[in-house]
Amino acid sequence: MIDKLRRLVLGAGSTPDEPDTGGSNDFETAAAALLVEAASIDGNFDDAEYATIARLLAERFDLSSEGVRTLIEDAHGAAEQSVELFSFARRVKAGFDHEERVIMIEMLWEVVYADGIVHDYEANLVRRITGLLHVTDRESGEARKRVLAKLDG
Repeated sequence: MIDKLRRLVLGAGSTPDEPDTGGSNDFETAAAALLVEAASIDGNFDDAEYATIARLLAERFDLSSEGVRTLIEDAHGAAEQSVELFSFARRVKAGFDHEERVIMIEMLWEVVYADGIVHDYEANLVRRITGLLHVTDRESGEARKRVLAKLDG
């Protein structure tokens, strides 16, 4: 947290409005950063959450296991450098059409449910990202129900 504030004040590296996400496939890194943030926000980024993120990214972006590992590392670094979610959400919104943004919300719900415990911080994060991506609460609720149906099945 101190490093984030120091970078903000001194201007070293990326600014909070424009975290360095590697340039190429910017929306992929931004999407992965949102998933990493969802896994990390409760203070516990466990193996089940990592595996869920890896699977979702491999499926969504057709990546190899090495590509997924690199993307998660880049996303984790970008999320640590950033003090806000807006820039990541803006990149996802710019890179995805509406249907893909709804799928992104479903991916977030999968990460939230990966460890079997839905923390209030996680649910709040998904709610905030839903608004930033201009996805309706109804669509988010339907995405959540699809995730729960997958888990029950």
